[in-house]
Amino acid sequence: MTILNNADQQDLALAVDLLEHPSFAAKVTNLIGGPVERAITLLPDGLSEKLLSSTQKALSKALDLAVSSLDERYRGEPANGAHRVLTTVSGAIGGALGLMALTVELPISTTLMLRSIADIARSEGEPITDVHAKLACLEVFAMGGTSQADDGAETGYFAVRAALAGAMTEAAKHLTQHGLTGTGAPAIVRFLSKIASRYSIQVSEKAVAQAIPLLGAAGGATINLLFMDHFQNMARGHFIVRRLERAHGKEPVRDAYRQLAARN
Repeated sequence: MTILNNADQQDLALAVDLLEHPSFAAKVTNLIGGPVERAITLLPDGLSEKLLSSTQKALSKALDLAVSSLDERYRGEPANGAHRVLTTVSGAIGGALGLMALTVELPISTTLMLRSIADIARSEGEPITDVHAKLACLEVFAMGGTSQADDGAETGYFAVRAALAGAMTEAAKHLTQHGLTGTGAPAIVRFLSKIASRYSIQVSEKAVAQAIPLLGAAGGATINLLFMDHFQNMARGHFIVRRLERAHGKEPVRDAYRQLAARN
């Protein structure tokens, strides 16, 4: 078994902390002054279904656009600050226009976040022009959200990856054979649907904050900043793990991850 050195152990400990202790829902609760789960039940009838559909469309549109514009040769630090600013601006506009503008604003913020995720992936050594790396970027949107419908076996980081593994393999095979022009194919749709079902949880939490009239543009900007910060943290943890898996193998890294997670 490969033994991780001290630097790798520290990186893995950071990844465990980021991936196993997401704080987006807690921050939304602080923003709105009450439990987010209760507030979600107050959203207009039918909005949850509409948000699920919108998240899947947003993920589909963002898939190639966000990743293809990055230069794989660059290995500097990701431009997290610039992505936060752009997402904050889009959130301010959406917040000023009200809750129903969310379906218009969501594809913009999702694309910006996916580009930031891909930027972080590249900084951790991912070959982001590779199909598997592109899908790993989308995988981030399925992380860090839980609902009452989740059971305990589906909420951990590796459990989420396992739940997506089959659909991800099919999607990668299709994209390798047919390219990104075939994003409407069943294999791609299944993969995006699985991600959207979890991503929509955070989108609903975002909608709760934007539904409060008094928050307006400031609330929309704040919630998008929290939204971006959350997925940047998920991306950092995810791609640290993938980097260590490439260096040491999957099983040693997963064993070490589980040991660290059990201590927390």
